[in-house]
Amino acid sequence: MRLAEDPEPGGWKGLIDGLRAEGATVPGILHLFARKPGWTDHLARFTQEVMRGTSELSPGERELIAAWTSREHGCLF
Repeated sequence: MRLAEDPEPGGWKGLIDGLRAEGATVPGILHLFARKPGWTDHLARFTQEVMRGTSELSPGERELIAAWTSREHGCLF
């Protein structure tokens, strides 16, 4: 897949390289984030605000909800 092989330099590339070095599976969405940051920066900011912004739920509780939902849908989290 071209996206996996040709990420732009930056944080996402470093994350992908680190996961590969550990022998971990690289989630497909990270390839898009690395290759087309202009398309995905807004999504990354939105996700951070949802998971870390002001809320009645702690970040840990939000992570737990996200992990449970992902598992229920058969997605890696």
